[in-house]
Formats: sequence, C-alpha cells, structure tokens
Amino acid sequence: MPIRMIIVDDHPVVRDGLRGIFTGDDAFEVVGEAADGPEALVVALRTSPDVVLMDLRMPKMSGAEVIRRLREQTPGIHVLVLTTFDNDADVLPAIEQGATGYLLKDTPRADLRRAVRAAARGETVLSPSVAGVLAHRVRTPEQRTLSRREIEVLGLVARGATNREVAAKLFVTEATVKTHLLHVFAKLGVNDRAAAVAAAYETGLLKPAANG
Repeated sequence: MPIRMIIVDDHPVVRDGLRGIFTGDDAFEVVGEAADGPEALVVALRTSPDVVLMDLRMPKMSGAEVIRRLREQTPGIHVLVLTTFDNDADVLPAIEQGATGYLLKDTPRADLRRAVRAAARGETVLSPSVAGVLAHRVRTPEQRTLSRREIEVLGLVARGATNREVAAKLFVTEATVKTHLLHVFAKLGVNDRAAAVAAAYETGLLKPAANG
C-alpha cells in the first residue's frame, strides 16, 4: 500500500514542486493539498492521510496550532514539517505539539522521500540544524519559575534569616521551610542556600534592596 499524504503550503508553486517529487513514485499517493491551516484540517479529515507534509508559516493559523489540531483530530497522523526556518521560536513549538519530523526546504529529493517513509513509520526525522537546536535546548534547559512562597522563603534567607526565623515569619513549620528550600535548590540547580541566593539575584528572581 502506498503512503497516503497531503501537502500543505501557501505557495502553489511549492505545492506543485512537492507533488512532482512524489507523484512519480508508486510508494506514495498524494491524496490532497491545502494552502493554509484551516484547509489542512478539512482535507486531512476528508482524506485520512498517513503523513501531512506541511510548511510552518502560513496564513490564518500558526504551524504549531495546525499540528496540535491535526493530532487531536486524527491521533495516528504523522506531521512532517518542511520549512525554511530553523530557529528556536519555530522549531520548539512544532516539536512540542507533536511533529514527527522537521526538515528544511533545501533537503534533497531522495532524502525527502526517505523522510516521508520514516515519518509514516512514526520515526523522528530532523535536519542537522534542527537537531542542533534541540540539543542546545537540552543542554541549557529553560529556567524554572519559583512559586510565590519559594520566593518569599528565599528572600528572607537572602536577608540572613535562619530556617527557624523564616518559619516564624511565615507561620509555617521549620520542616516546611526546608522542603521549600530543597525545591528551590532543584529548580535553580544549586546545592546550598548561598548558591541559591546568588543564582536568584543573577536571574532576577530576587531584586537587590534599594539603598536608603
């Protein structure tokens, strides 16, 4: 059975070119096309493709939103992004919403056909630059936000309060203060109170007191 696919791009010339890549190969069947997100949802619902090959920046709906809705509408569908953008702002939302793969439009034809086959099997396919973006994100995880209570505890610690003094000030037990501090240490990637305070000032979670 051929891999059933739809092509989604707001440029007719691009859609024609992509159709030409797959039409001459019996392993693929292009069952539909769409020029924007809402149309892609309709065409996907009507044709039940195995793979959606789609651009990321199109009119009417963001690429990440299209991916999310496609996945909700047809849970078994595989979305392969084919675009010119490989920055964090484009790559991460697409992957987070469930894109099976992410390729750039300079991908050679043979590689693109292999990528669609892999996507149809549910395998992740990434261009080298996109893989680099994701690897960098893994190495430098996004700063985790402290809760309001954790900031209160850390603020008192920064002013020299002991755990017992913090507990009395906030009307909680000393054990609760210790638990809050352990959470703070984990979120900030530190091992002690002094490092937590320093990290909080460096990241702006705590503001130095104004003189006078």
